[in-house]
Amino acid sequence: MVATTRGTASHSSNRAKADSRAKTDDAITLLTADHDKVKKLFKSFESSGSNADKKEALAAEICTELTVHATIEEEIFYPAAREALEEQDLLDEAEVEHATAKDLIAQLEDMTPGDELYDAKVTVLGEYIDHHVKEEQEELFPKMRKAKLDLNALGAQMKARKEELMAEMSEVA
Repeated sequence: MVATTRGTASHSSNRAKADSRAKTDDAITLLTADHDKVKKLFKSFESSGSNADKKEALAAEICTELTVHATIEEEIFYPAAREALEEQDLLDEAEVEHATAKDLIAQLEDMTPGDELYDAKVTVLGEYIDHHVKEEQEELFPKMRKAKLDLNALGAQMKARKEELMAEMSEVA
């Protein structure tokens, strides 16, 4: 009887670990983790005061994270969503939001913290990203969870591409 109980507990524990791993590799979990990371970076930027070096480093990290995130969404996640979902409006809007964010990112990459409107552009980018994230997390992600997609396989593909892009960007820096 003890062996059975232990076996069941062990089986439950292994299953919980497998479920946890599956969720970690899940495409939506990966994107949500990116959203959380960028949100923290924007908060750090807001609280950095007049420290120009810190602002510049944070803005550069924000731009890198957003660029990589947008790329994996556009190359992998959105095409899968377009195939899986009938409603295309959300995806059209997301792609337009990405284009606008990329424009602000390009402007910021050519600026330094002392430049006119630098802080305002980072702030507006943050507000824009908040809006984009809210739409994805409240509307798109629930629809994707209901769709018949292998989110773990999609997540693994996105994770590999993200690692590749981050390596490329660190070589350029």
